[in-house]
Amino acid sequence: MNSPSPKKVALVTGASSGIGAVYADRLAARGYDLILVARRADRLEALCAQVSKTHRVKAEPIMADLTQDQDLARIETILSTNGDVRVLVNNAGLARLAPAAQMPANDVASQIALNITALTRLTQAVVPAFVARNQGLIINISSALAIQSLPISATYSGTKAFVLQYTTGLQQELAETGVKVQLVLPASTATEIWDLSGVPLAALNKESLMTTENMVDAALAGFDQGETITWPSVADASLWEKYEVARANLFANTQAGKPAPRYAIA
Repeated sequence: MNSPSPKKVALVTGASSGIGAVYADRLAARGYDLILVARRADRLEALCAQVSKTHRVKAEPIMADLTQDQDLARIETILSTNGDVRVLVNNAGLARLAPAAQMPANDVASQIALNITALTRLTQAVVPAFVARNQGLIINISSALAIQSLPISATYSGTKAFVLQYTTGLQQELAETGVKVQLVLPASTATEIWDLSGVPLAALNKESLMTTENMVDAALAGFDQGETITWPSVADASLWEKYEVARANLFANTQAGKPAPRYAIA
């Protein structure tokens, strides 16, 4: 990933600000040309101009709302037909944090459409081409809330839990190929997503808040070190290993074929 040819391209969604914009800068620094996808054309164009000038790469802005089928289909076509695409960063995401009884149906639907449907469809679009070339990298951005639900995060946590399970399943499918899949699970990161979520950035504990630059740099360092699952803010990597062992043991114990003794009818 450090020395790609000039014709290799990285496509980044949600690239107009925050985590996506930092990924664009860092991948450009590694020599990748860029296709940057987001809704805000002015920001996209400014970012493309900036990274092109700084890193001497080509950067193409594509304005698209990935919750809309027509826009999503356009990006799917690029991923399935552009042979230069070597990296897909599924970063676009949406958070609406409120109790389920108070959350408008549109807010539920939009989170599912962007966090689950768009990520899945774009990944499915690029996988056959990557497998055919036996090369490629998919980076899926999940969240620490994939393993933790709060009273206001039922939908958001559910969507990020899907990203976790979908990505780990995909990793197993592609383990014997040259296609790499990295799952990134950031905790609180200083992005604009918070101010639109219902929980403003200013309300968060500053001690637990990571900058977007640090988050992306940690995630890329994890990839360079061979990680398939990266927790940018977790110092003790054994915690995830213990979690996985407990999960595997729990699943193994579901395969009993009969009710647990505590459910036996007297």
